[in-house]
Amino acid sequence: MFSIFHYNLLHRNTFGIEAWADRFVEYASEDELVRFVKTERNGQPLVHIGSGSNLLFCSDYNGIVLHSGICSVEELPSDSNDTVRVRVGSGLLWDDLVSLCVDNGWHGLENLSLVPGEVGAAAVQNIGAYGAEAKDFIEKVEVVDMQKGTLKTVANAGCCYAYRSSAFKKQWAGRYAVTHVTLRLNRRFEPNLTYAALAAEFELRGLSQPTAKQMRQTVIEVRQNKLPDPKVTGNAGSFFMNPVVDHETFAALLSAFPDMPHYKNESGVKIPAAWLIERAGWKGRSRGAAGVYDKQALVLVNMGGASGRDIAALSQSIVADVKRIFGITLKPEVMFI
Repeated sequence: MFSIFHYNLLHRNTFGIEAWADRFVEYASEDELVRFVKTERNGQPLVHIGSGSNLLFCSDYNGIVLHSGICSVEELPSDSNDTVRVRVGSGLLWDDLVSLCVDNGWHGLENLSLVPGEVGAAAVQNIGAYGAEAKDFIEKVEVVDMQKGTLKTVANAGCCYAYRSSAFKKQWAGRYAVTHVTLRLNRRFEPNLTYAALAAEFELRGLSQPTAKQMRQTVIEVRQNKLPDPKVTGNAGSFFMNPVVDHETFAALLSAFPDMPHYKNESGVKIPAAWLIERAGWKGRSRGAAGVYDKQALVLVNMGGASGRDIAALSQSIVADVKRIFGITLKPEVMFI
């Protein structure tokens, strides 16, 4: 186990925010984590982070910041010749997993290429992009109870997955630390072109039936063209979730804003948060060192030297304007700490 007191979190969050934790602990196995919970935590405040790509430190953290160093990948027996089961350590970078799967002929995750973060966080957040979500492939999640130091395995159904959400993020928030995620993937590649903009991109490239590697490479290029590199400009990707409204509310909105883009789903009508933010006049604007990315209004950026409070204040102003204009309350996808 790796442990440092008075730890600078600057390189542990993609916003590039300087904040300090009383202690930083990285565990390399389930046993180390269980031992830590039972003998060292002693009731201290604790937050478990991945690569810091979906959080905002608004101040120093007076407690323990915990991180998984479990990066194993293990192929498990499968009950079908058409599928493969893979058990992955929670500390492995998500995109490293996608790359490995494509190279090994394990398919399904291609649309989730270059999504930032680690495997454990992907299972908590239910990451999604271009018509795919992590929940579509997760079979089970192994966790440690952070109160008792006991092991638990949660099947997909028990995770209560929803849009960018799970039981680990809601009713179980802070209770469990993910150590391993088992995914069920396909041995045969079938391109997922349900996302219209991605399908249009392949049409432009003359690829009606892309290979898995072409799929991954195209998704990477599309993301790179749309989103800033956090190594260059601090950001956490999409800052807000796309709101979903009922059909009656949407009908009233469409009457007032006939050009409003929308996507119907089982919960109602999803409206792109980026469109709302842009129409509210925030795309490309900044307040001090905190700004809204000029190529994608859904992304807030640290233009250099912004504090977590600066980013939070900017987000609150955006939420207020969108609420005033559209009557919709945007909810952050990013976790404030």
